[in-house]
Amino acid sequence: MTTITPEIVEQHGLTQEEYARVLKALGRAPNLVELGIFSVMWSEHCSYKSSRIHLKKLPTEAPWVICGPGENAGVIDIGDGQAAIFKMESHNHPSYIEPYQGAATGVGGILRDVFTMGARPVANANALRFGRPEHPRMKHLVEGVVAGIGGYGNCVGVPTIAGETNFHPAYDGNILVNAMTVGIADADKIFYSAATGVGNPIVYVGSKTGRDGIHGATMASADFGEDAEAKRPTVQVGDPFTEKLLIEACLELMATDAIVAIQDMGAAGLTSSSVEMASKGGAGIRLDMNKVPCREEGMTPYEMMLSESQERMLMVLKPGREAEAEAIFRKWELDFAVIGEVTDTGRMVLEWNGEVVCDIPLAPLADQAPLYDRPYLSKEEYAAWAGVKPLGEVPQSDDVAADLITLMASPDLASRRWIAEQYDSQVGGDTLQTGGDAGVVRVHGTNKALAITTDCTPRYVFADPYEGGKQAIAEAYRNLIAVGAKPLAVTNCLNFANPQRPEIMAQLVHALEGMADACRALDFPIVSGNVSLYNESKATGGGSAILPTPAIGGVGLIADSARMMTMHFKQAGDAIYLVGPEYWARPDPTRSHLGRSLWLRVVKGMEAGRTPPTDLVIERAAGQIIHELIADGLVNAVHDLSDGGLAVALAEMALAGNLGAEVDVRGNPAYTPAQWWFGEDQGRYLVTVPDPEALNRALAKGTRNDETAQIGFQRIGTVGGDAVLGVSLARLRAAHERFFAEWMER
Repeated sequence: MTTITPEIVEQHGLTQEEYARVLKALGRAPNLVELGIFSVMWSEHCSYKSSRIHLKKLPTEAPWVICGPGENAGVIDIGDGQAAIFKMESHNHPSYIEPYQGAATGVGGILRDVFTMGARPVANANALRFGRPEHPRMKHLVEGVVAGIGGYGNCVGVPTIAGETNFHPAYDGNILVNAMTVGIADADKIFYSAATGVGNPIVYVGSKTGRDGIHGATMASADFGEDAEAKRPTVQVGDPFTEKLLIEACLELMATDAIVAIQDMGAAGLTSSSVEMASKGGAGIRLDMNKVPCREEGMTPYEMMLSESQERMLMVLKPGREAEAEAIFRKWELDFAVIGEVTDTGRMVLEWNGEVVCDIPLAPLADQAPLYDRPYLSKEEYAAWAGVKPLGEVPQSDDVAADLITLMASPDLASRRWIAEQYDSQVGGDTLQTGGDAGVVRVHGTNKALAITTDCTPRYVFADPYEGGKQAIAEAYRNLIAVGAKPLAVTNCLNFANPQRPEIMAQLVHALEGMADACRALDFPIVSGNVSLYNESKATGGGSAILPTPAIGGVGLIADSARMMTMHFKQAGDAIYLVGPEYWARPDPTRSHLGRSLWLRVVKGMEAGRTPPTDLVIERAAGQIIHELIADGLVNAVHDLSDGGLAVALAEMALAGNLGAEVDVRGNPAYTPAQWWFGEDQGRYLVTVPDPEALNRALAKGTRNDETAQIGFQRIGTVGGDAVLGVSLARLRAAHERFFAEWMER
């Protein structure tokens, strides 16, 4: 028997204080199996020990929320007895070590979170952050991650319809791969994970257990060092064809009434799935490790419990239904084994070769896991630490047309066609829109559609975590509004660096405060999510923390898909209006924000200034008006303003519709050209209007309240021609398409 030494405890990611808690919980020293189980259940990845107290600040309820955080995924009512089930999760560390499998198994894991609850997955999305394109490893990482996402999602048959990809030096040593899945289920047939019923059989289904992914959760809860390559064995290996079989087998069994509880084996594999099921049900669990299907010879209980082999599920069945369930899984050529039973002991007991090799009370593993209120800087202290100051003299644009070309050709805004073409966005036949403000997928067999978007502006969050958190929620809200959807709920993936540093903890705490305020103001609750900490690397020399990146996944409902809106210019002669805060008609030097703008970074080489504030009253009011204009058929195209401001929004609409825009290239004389064309003030949209008089009549007789009265309309031009701001569409398109084409050919 292995003697547990301080070195072994450290290798398992536990502090000496945490190990003392293990001793107290057991009343004795643990054996290696028990230590391994404590290590993964108390890892940051599984226990959220640094973030749990702050996550409670998030609003999670609304009349349409069926199930909020705490289950495998969130569930919302979309009418007609149907529910949308969705979640976003991270696979950051594995994707840096082994990009193809890291990204592929990230997709596989989030798919399982969704179909575990009884939903058929209908759409995937992602949020990707990479380092400098010139970094010697970055092209390999981008190629591998994109291939992994496409390879897994395409084979499973779930379309990838939305996403974002950004580049910044802060991600040189720690890329971010966040995957999101949305599924549809009958609202009265949702499956949960609480194990109940003493004596009920516990069954293992799916693929066999191997040695891949052992300690994956622990690895994902620590900084990267120089030994990143040595961690390759901790990365799981996925098989999308098996996942497809598993989806069909689970949904077939769910159509019966045989299942009491179900949980996928994700991070920490058999350990987390069994502990979570038993603890949620207030029960105990006994497993016979000799019955666990293994694909490698001589596997030990330690390896079986900590393996993160993919495509596996754990279920509690009703007594006597084992044969029926087994027949279904054998038909789909999947493993099936009864490996234990539910008990009333409140303990996890593992047996192997007739001996008890683990006997742990469940409470310390789950509900009583360590919880830390780590120190963090106040907002004022953080601003001083980050060195954030207002811009001094407002920078000028020497040539607006040249600046627009530079922005559209930059890695941050260049066409993502090279990426999108590797994803099957049309499989299933219900995809209505990709590449716009949000992806849209029809709810099969109905006129309804779901809109899906992923959003975050990390440079904003770094400069002001509170405002950046607000803005991430608000931009997701705007993107859903822009395609004609009613925003319903949010999932998130909170990517931050080392929480033991007060400045990093401040980023997390204040970003959550901003997110919470925005969600409350916009009736946009958070129903699921994931926290990924320790995203920094010592391997890049001197330590490198990512930008704080609370990625947001938003879901909205389009009641009638015929009313779906797109951003592309549709016909020459349409009037172009800028819709946003009425105060834009009264120039104010404190507004028209160039601070933290993409123009400032790309064109001027500066990351400076303050984050543009997000006025939540304006956001809600503008969203209400845009939603009504779309519903009333008064607009032909809608696009929200974000990175690059007004000029980039015009260019994107023009390129999407292959029609130019006739605007006064001098801009608004009340602003400098840089402020007018490239400022990133929030709460703004561009719309094209076929009949301005009809718009004016509607606005005049509309139900304008105190909030919507703060929203103004400025006509800035007309759709038509073959240029934007003096740049031909052909030249603009060539610049826009250049980056990936040239980079991938090197």
